[in-house]
Amino acid sequence: MRYCNSGLNFKQFWDGRANSLEEQVDGPIQNAKEMGSTWEDVLRKLRAAPQYAADFHQIYPDGVQRNNIKECIAEFERSLITPNSRFDRYLRGDLAVLTAAEKSGYHKFKAFGCISCHQGVNVGGNMFQVFGTMGNYFVERGNISKADFGRFNVTGRERDRFVFKVPSLRNVALTAPYFHDGSASTLEAAVEVMAKYQLGQPLSTADIDEIAQFLKTLTGEYEGAPL
Repeated sequence: MRYCNSGLNFKQFWDGRANSLEEQVDGPIQNAKEMGSTWEDVLRKLRAAPQYAADFHQIYPDGVQRNNIKECIAEFERSLITPNSRFDRYLRGDLAVLTAAEKSGYHKFKAFGCISCHQGVNVGGNMFQVFGTMGNYFVERGNISKADFGRFNVTGRERDRFVFKVPSLRNVALTAPYFHDGSASTLEAAVEVMAKYQLGQPLSTADIDEIAQFLKTLTGEYEGAPL
């Protein structure tokens, strides 16, 4: 699920350190906790594979090159879109596709202000925001680390400390745990934290449940099959 709809994000990674999917490719390949490789090793292996070498030469005159690989991977990632969620169908006029509780959750999602950051075709992914605009999340959570500094790690500007990319909420019911630190294990827990630290208004259990039910309607399909 990590790369689904990533082509709709305006930046990549929580701190926005990659401006495009092409730039993003560098991270996983060279990260010791992911592929743990180098571009030299990747190029050597692909050039030594006859089928890959032939395929690349069919598309690119210069064959297997770093930028060509990045372009191919990015184009594939852009194909990983998951449309036709129940909420998409609701917006297209199928009003019966949502339950009364899900519709109420959608109303509250708008009324409480969640939609001010989570909007657009990707229901987020198009802006940066401070994590803790209405309360100090990090002090109350404790054990602050460099990863918590967010956008500050990219820009070095004090105003960007604790600033993160607002994530897309598409398929959010399938992507636990939540936040950059994985501190919320359930959708309901994530809604509760957001209400407290981003909206400044604790919500009732009923409100949290209905908003979570609405968020579950954002689960889409891939190549026509439900996720």
